[in-house]
Amino acid sequence: MFKKQYYLLGAILIVLLLAFGSCKSKFEKLKASNDYAKKYKEAIRLYNKKNYSKALELFDVLVARYRGQEQAEDLYYYYAYTNYRLHDYTSARYHFKSFADTYPNSTRSEECRFMAAYCYYLDSPIFSLDQSNTLSAIDALQLFINLYPKSERVAEAGKLIQNLRDKLEEKSYANSKLYLIIGDYQAAVISFGNSLRDYPDTKYAEEMEYLTIKAQYLYSKKSAEFYQEDRFTLAITDADQFRDKYPNSKYLSDVAVLKKDSERGITQAKNILAEAVNDQRLARKIAKRDTVKSQPTSEKGNNDQKIPN
Repeated sequence: MFKKQYYLLGAILIVLLLAFGSCKSKFEKLKASNDYAKKYKEAIRLYNKKNYSKALELFDVLVARYRGQEQAEDLYYYYAYTNYRLHDYTSARYHFKSFADTYPNSTRSEECRFMAAYCYYLDSPIFSLDQSNTLSAIDALQLFINLYPKSERVAEAGKLIQNLRDKLEEKSYANSKLYLIIGDYQAAVISFGNSLRDYPDTKYAEEMEYLTIKAQYLYSKKSAEFYQEDRFTLAITDADQFRDKYPNSKYLSDVAVLKKDSERGITQAKNILAEAVNDQRLARKIAKRDTVKSQPTSEKGNNDQKIPN
């Protein structure tokens, strides 16, 4: 009995393998043939069946074959979307843009221009990575809005741009905090300032302004006494402005301590400098002290009705 079952199972496997081999052979024969009309029909069928990998193999051949002919527009439209469906957003955005440039008067031109920008959006990485694609996506989406100000997709493009800007804001905030964490206090002060300038409405404004005071205090404390009075004074000024701007802030007590310590730091610096006037050894020691000066840069720099099913 078991022996019969074994032979039956083997026979089924052979039949399945032959069937699979036959189907594969049929596709390969079609791909190698000169029957482009049949290839066209099969490519569309495969696309609609969501077999995008095989559809792409045929579209690769067909797009080149029909370039400049009547069928070229439809083929290129499907070709761009096939890349999109395969999540190859780099290729898809290139072909969507190329479609819009090649067929500017097409009823699909607006859609493809939007999709090119949207592919940039989908390729935008998490905030901690390089944001070149994010900046390119913002530019592409803004270009779409400028070209089609009355489009139904403008509202969506605006939302996508805001999402991308939020990501850049998050990166700027995280980078600024990193300078503080690693002890590069001057860079932290500059970076927080850049972030607040680039994103004046950021949800992190209160925290970043507090951290700016903290970074300025720590920068002043590690500076040579020659510079401490001016640098501590900046921390005191920022502390006073913070208190006026955020009278109910949870950081007020910490800010008050930083201000008091800054005032004490000025007094101590003056006393040491007075002593150094008559102590050349102390004067030389003071002259060697200061923080490393860094200059961080600023971080700033869908209606789917026409999509093939």
